[in-house]
Amino acid sequence: MIMKRNILGIAAALGLAVSTAPAVADPSAALAALQETVLSKGPSGENPSPAADLMLSQTEIDQIKAMNATAAIVMHYGGNDWSSAQIEGLKFQFGEMGIKVIAVTDAGFKPEKQVADIETIMMMEPDIMVSVPTDPSATAAAYKAVAAAGVQIVFMENTPPGMTAGVDYVSVVSADNYGNGVASAHLMAQALGDEGGQIGLVFHAADFFVTRQRYDAFKATINENYPNIEIVAEQGIGGPDFSGDADKAASAMLVSHADLDGIWAVWDVPAEGVISAARVAGRDDLVITTIDLGENVAINMAQGGFIKGLGAQRPFDQGVAEAMLAGYGLLGKEAPAFVAVPALPVTKDNLLEAWETVYRSEATKNIQNSMN
Repeated sequence: MIMKRNILGIAAALGLAVSTAPAVADPSAALAALQETVLSKGPSGENPSPAADLMLSQTEIDQIKAMNATAAIVMHYGGNDWSSAQIEGLKFQFGEMGIKVIAVTDAGFKPEKQVADIETIMMMEPDIMVSVPTDPSATAAAYKAVAAAGVQIVFMENTPPGMTAGVDYVSVVSADNYGNGVASAHLMAQALGDEGGQIGLVFHAADFFVTRQRYDAFKATINENYPNIEIVAEQGIGGPDFSGDADKAASAMLVSHADLDGIWAVWDVPAEGVISAARVAGRDDLVITTIDLGENVAINMAQGGFIKGLGAQRPFDQGVAEAMLAGYGLLGKEAPAFVAVPALPVTKDNLLEAWETVYRSEATKNIQNSMN
């Protein structure tokens, strides 16, 4: 790694004012603490309620089963490990409650497609809708129509403006996205070591609450705790080709900043694009951290590649929580406005264990073989 300037020492020598906030000397201690708490607030500033506190008695489950209710799952986009695990968690818990899933849609991160999906689903007269809004403002009218029809809505991650928990929808369930942003920052610092370095950020250029939380958390954690790490480049990506867009963004950063030591990517699919850019540039020493434990980044981590750490969500557990909250809605049971699950910092050392925590199954053979 290229030797870096001591930023604070130079500033002091020049007589400049410098921050007296202490650096986190041991990132591992900060990472351990993240698993015991939730740092995120809800979309409207709500305090988090732990997903583990949700409960339905056997009597309540029997009441729900007697309703013969149906549910639709309306995703922002699918095909990735996170979305698949959410859907599996939802289907598992809906099955336990006797609720039939009648539709699962993929909007490809296009608001107009999601609105069309919602309108089509409403012809099927579901009792429940669980959904991630692609663009809260652009889809708000469609969700308000769903609520007006008496459908019990549970949101993932974000909510449209003008809708109120307990009135228009049951609740919103999220990972600790702010906490995962914090985790990925500490993991970046841990991987760079005492010398620190210069880094770039590939963020999500959209009005999407949870990805903005990740970006804000990463930047704040680096700026407040690691004066030896300098953010020298930032580039937003809009998709839908998030991997390709991130590849282009990272390639430009590596050309403009030859001494770049690390790049943060907002989730695992963009991180795959950053990996591609680093390979083409011959930058085998580049440190990448991200959020979301997908198979491709897990394989790279297992092989000792570019991915040195990531903050994992717990999508299966989120799906279970969302289905349970839908049950709260059917019963008219009071539900917390914002439910969250804690962040899970992942490195190669705990990769296999983390995979089981996130997906409720053993790591894939590809990941296991890569560890060897």
